[in-house]
Amino acid sequence: MDKGHASPQNIQDLRHCLRMKSKYAILLVFVVALVIIEKENNIISRVSDKLKQAPQSLMEANSTDPGLVLSENGSLLSLSELDSAFSQLKSRLQNVTLQLGGTREPAVARVLGPRRHVLLMATTRTGSSFVGEFFNQQGNIFYLFEPLWHIERTVSFEPGGANAVGSALVYRDVLKQLFLCDLYILENFITPLPEDHLTQFMFRRGSSRSLCEDPVCTPFVKKVFEKYHCKNRRCGPLNVTLAAEACLQKDHMALKTVRIRQLEFLRPLVEDPRLDMRIIQLVRDPRAVLASRMVAFSGKYETWKKWASEGAATLNEDEVQRLRGNCESIRLSAELGLRQPAWLRGRYMLIRYEDIARSPLQNAKEMYKFAGISITPQVEEWIQKNTQAPQDSNGIYSTQKNSSEQFEKWRFSIPFKLAQVVQSVCGPAMSLFGYKLASDPETLTNRSISLLEERRTFWIT
Repeated sequence: MDKGHASPQNIQDLRHCLRMKSKYAILLVFVVALVIIEKENNIISRVSDKLKQAPQSLMEANSTDPGLVLSENGSLLSLSELDSAFSQLKSRLQNVTLQLGGTREPAVARVLGPRRHVLLMATTRTGSSFVGEFFNQQGNIFYLFEPLWHIERTVSFEPGGANAVGSALVYRDVLKQLFLCDLYILENFITPLPEDHLTQFMFRRGSSRSLCEDPVCTPFVKKVFEKYHCKNRRCGPLNVTLAAEACLQKDHMALKTVRIRQLEFLRPLVEDPRLDMRIIQLVRDPRAVLASRMVAFSGKYETWKKWASEGAATLNEDEVQRLRGNCESIRLSAELGLRQPAWLRGRYMLIRYEDIARSPLQNAKEMYKFAGISITPQVEEWIQKNTQAPQDSNGIYSTQKNSSEQFEKWRFSIPFKLAQVVQSVCGPAMSLFGYKLASDPETLTNRSISLLEERRTFWIT
């Protein structure tokens, strides 16, 4: 035989060897991927794991079974065994990825779709509780109302400078864990500390349908006082484990907060491959915000009221600068979102409360379209029912409003002197969002003169 040519048998053996190497190479890639995913998951959950043990179901979902890779004697002896192991390992990798990321296997069979993570980003007295209900009322969304309240109450940061950055980073990292359904992260901030994952002090639990429905709503316990109890049914203390498991079973996750101001700090969440973030920034005329805060937080604005009515007291410069800082942080975040940087494109929406108040259902559909979620008839029915409530029949925290009538009531409650102060320090933000200045008291109180420029709801495609 010519030594320069391989025999048919040698060629066949070579091909067989190459097939084996190719299989092993592909298998190695999947094993490495599993290790990387496992390592990332361990790092991310380390803080929470120090505090509380995660549910067994989640731990099992993130584990690997060496029996899927190796035979009894520790080696793969044939291509058929390799094919079988390869298929099983690929399936396990997909399941683990679904558990860690934007979608996951449900308890019952369904057509898998992308799991959205919606953040409603606002400031106090902008109507965020009302708008948050648009997502709270949808049965396939796990909704949380102001969970960062616990962090603000527990971790002290002075406003401004490095401390403001520090607080933003803490808020961001807690947000990430919450969007991953790691609700245990909150247990270190709830006071008094939960025992056995049970707490009676989850802030505004009653504002989250997901925390007040089965199976999270456990049988009522007599003589156990729950500060923020469920509104429409009696439940036992919140079981954080049941809440975390319920979160995983929902198709989507939504959260509203008034404690995140800097959009740029949210970039790691937007770029996290396990999340499919949609950020909705809600803004409102700062004159209306001040008028509302003077009612809701009356004691904090006594100096403002006295200065406006008597003119004798000096308006606190620190308060004026705080108002300026709030307006500027909102404006800078909105400008960043509207610039459409690559990392934020398609994931940021700016919407004005006034537009929602005038056309709530239309704008709710716009928000759902932006989030990539189909709105249900239940949400539409809730909006129709709760945006036509009788005037003056609701408290300051109510989510029932005659929205088309009430959104301009502030024009008759704020003294013109205070409106002027707001206009002077918040002018750039008002210009960006399309809020017109009032040149005199008559303009301010004349409803036939609109103080709102017509702007279409903006979201990036």
